[in-house]
Amino acid sequence: MKYFEQIRFEVADQIAMITLFRPDRLNAFTRTMCRELVEAFDRTDADDNIRAVIVTGAGDRAFCAGADLSSGAETFVRGGGDKSEQQDIPLDEGGIAALRIYQSKKPVIGAINGAAVGIGATLTLPMDIRLASTSARFGFVFARRGLVPEAGSSWFLPRVVGISRALEWCYSGRMVSAHEACSTGLVRKLYRPDELIPVARAVARTFTELTSPVSITLTRQMLWRMLSVDDPIEALRTESRALYLLGTSRDVQEGIESFLEKRTAQFLSRVSTDVPDVFQSQSERDLE
Repeated sequence: MKYFEQIRFEVADQIAMITLFRPDRLNAFTRTMCRELVEAFDRTDADDNIRAVIVTGAGDRAFCAGADLSSGAETFVRGGGDKSEQQDIPLDEGGIAALRIYQSKKPVIGAINGAAVGIGATLTLPMDIRLASTSARFGFVFARRGLVPEAGSSWFLPRVVGISRALEWCYSGRMVSAHEACSTGLVRKLYRPDELIPVARAVARTFTELTSPVSITLTRQMLWRMLSVDDPIEALRTESRALYLLGTSRDVQEGIESFLEKRTAQFLSRVSTDVPDVFQSQSERDLE
């Protein structure tokens, strides 16, 4: 198995555990960590034995303390050309990692074990469920650094907590307590530090034990993508295509037979080979 430098990657009981692993730097985010997170999610997508992913941080102080600022004011300097030329500007590295999480074919649970600041906070937004330790804190501190929200968070954060609260947190850059994060929907529930990972694993098992992996993959993609369509008819069309294409699948047959026979279903379809394309392109819609 490939060795990672700044994350740890483990698989047990069909659940992948990805741990941000720079405990001496409060798991601060780097270019290397970005690359390794992308590689780790490539691996979880490709492995049909992996049914869910948990992301956490090493140690008990921080999930991720934000971007590594050891290079000082040069941290966010990119390129050396004329800043008036805005062609071919690279995506920010936090955004590359966040987008890869968004594209995951497997459910993603964030187990936020401590401070989550800057990219440490925005990286969690495309995760499906965020559970947090009572010692967790969140900071959307960009305005205090002369920056703006990144990693796609101007899209994700208002959808998670609402536009007014998202703006207030970003305008002030203040730290948000675990209890406030929970009461506003940023995290689903709080746990004692020693409970967090066991509970995250228990939640992940509810995704893996009785469900079709192909159904879970399509459901994740559909619910995230439908957040930005203009009309519910787009969702209905997508759902109708999915129902049509899955209708004769072996998983649907097994799901119905197991229900009628009052036994546990044994789903055999594989995410790597059996997920149909149910998303119609704009050009295809224009032809209708």
